[in-house]
Amino acid sequence: MTHDKDVIARQPKDPAVLLDVLREVQAASGRVSDEAVARIAARLGLSEAEVRGAATFYHFFSLAPRGASTVYLNDSVTSRMKGRAAVAAAFEAEAGCRFGEVSPDGRVGLFPTSCIGMNDQEPAAIIDGVVFTSLTPDRARALVLGLRAGTPAAALVGTLGDGENRSELVRSMVVNNIRRRGPVLFGAHERGAAVRRAVAMKPEQVIDEVKRSGLLGRGGAGFPTGLKWEFCRREKAAERYVVCNADEGEPGTFKDRVILTELAPLLFEGMTVAGYAVGAKRGVLYLRAEYAYLRAHLEAVLTGLREDGLLGRGIAGAADFDFDIEIKSGAGAYICGEESALIESAEGKRGEPRDRPPFPVSVGYRGRPTTVNNVETLATAARVLAQGAAWFKAMGTVQSAGTKLLSVSGDCERPGVYEVAYGLTLAELLELAGGAGAQAVQVGGPSGTCVAPDGFGRKICFSDLATGGSVIVFGPGRDLLEVVADFMDFFVDESCGYCVPCRAGNVLLRKKLEKVAAGKGTEGDLRDLEAWGKLVKATSRCGLGQTSPNPILTTLKSFPHLYEAKVRKGEDFVPEFDLAEAVREGCEAAGRPPLGPEDPHE
Repeated sequence: MTHDKDVIARQPKDPAVLLDVLREVQAASGRVSDEAVARIAARLGLSEAEVRGAATFYHFFSLAPRGASTVYLNDSVTSRMKGRAAVAAAFEAEAGCRFGEVSPDGRVGLFPTSCIGMNDQEPAAIIDGVVFTSLTPDRARALVLGLRAGTPAAALVGTLGDGENRSELVRSMVVNNIRRRGPVLFGAHERGAAVRRAVAMKPEQVIDEVKRSGLLGRGGAGFPTGLKWEFCRREKAAERYVVCNADEGEPGTFKDRVILTELAPLLFEGMTVAGYAVGAKRGVLYLRAEYAYLRAHLEAVLTGLREDGLLGRGIAGAADFDFDIEIKSGAGAYICGEESALIESAEGKRGEPRDRPPFPVSVGYRGRPTTVNNVETLATAARVLAQGAAWFKAMGTVQSAGTKLLSVSGDCERPGVYEVAYGLTLAELLELAGGAGAQAVQVGGPSGTCVAPDGFGRKICFSDLATGGSVIVFGPGRDLLEVVADFMDFFVDESCGYCVPCRAGNVLLRKKLEKVAAGKGTEGDLRDLEAWGKLVKATSRCGLGQTSPNPILTTLKSFPHLYEAKVRKGEDFVPEFDLAEAVREGCEAAGRPPLGPEDPHE
């Protein structure tokens, strides 16, 4: 408790640091107690409800004790494919508790978590902030024994990974698995070349160069990067911000992890170029909690750039250009990948999407015009400035210029990161990754498209198969309906609960899917799945809800036989469906109490 007091007392009286304070308190005490909530509220000038609301919103905070050491075992589709069940059982047997519980001696807490960006080396876990990959049951038991003996998690790391993962500032088991190095992100780059070229131009010329390159946002939506920068610069404001979205939460995606690890100087150079272009003096890297192990490394890179005159005051000799970058850490919430939710989180609030308009380019971080771009986009922008628009546009397709980083995992011989020119077909990618015989490929993560073999001739590009980078291969032995159910569980868990279509609609879809998969559905249920899915897409408030029915809708289209084989045809059959129970579960998943019988409005 005394430690909590010390942690809180040294914080600046700025509500925007709330998540940082909660993180320190959680790390120090294993929980955020009621007493800590009260002290934080008093220190930051917030209500206790605001502090408690943030503490209960994020996965890695808890009001209840989570053990002296906490194990977060990834529970994604790829983890299950690679043997998670046996690893989880070993953790439970050695700890003496189930997942979701703390061991009787209070030493070890076991908790499931969503994708941690390690799909190419599953099963994987985060233990006290340290990443452990390629786990086996024996390794799981050994880790619990070590934690019980008081050994720090960092000292339990086995063989180190490759590249910067071997450095003293990272020291992780993570392997980069760079399978194909393309000419853009992995091409030869002279440190500072992009910044030096940018400051020799007018900001408007920099924006024009990016626009002429045809660079589209690499997060999957494909909004023109130069146009976004132009909108931000046009806003009349004394302050502007550049925010890098490093909340790589889409299951199956891990390419930003590799950029952050191996190409951090290039990323920060891209942020600096963006700062010059839009007229910003401050940048923010929003780093997902799952990548906290990289923070010391990233801070060291920033320090080196300042020492080299590529960050700070008078950058690259330009007396009138000052720009610096700070790192803000997330706390575990998939929704924070949405740009307005990310901004809310960076300001120390619950990561709930904002109503738009106004868009962040007008009213963003701290109420100022803000351009939000993801890691790959900003790193690519640096290369565009260094090499020129014509060089970049000569690669890819007419509508999708340049290259794309793809995170390939699942049933393939060579999982990892591939830099490929836009226009590559799925068949060609499967050949590169050793995915022969695949029955399906999920492109773009759960929110993307499930493609059947007759669609493997389709191309990775914005005019055909757009993706933020996730590609999951499913071999012939996989039950695709189980995969769809897993994806829907993910969306139910990750909904912020703000709007009804997403909060309740996804629960209803999941229940209906469960009924069909159990052989208790009818042809009418299939029609309901399609109609309800379209309704949730059309009426949800943000991108999570607008894409959450995609696992069902795209498999209904590409694999109709899987559903048709499960339903009872031509029978006078009305299966039971408990609507009240479904709504209750949806409310629980969103952290909202259901209406009770005492409520007059029920």
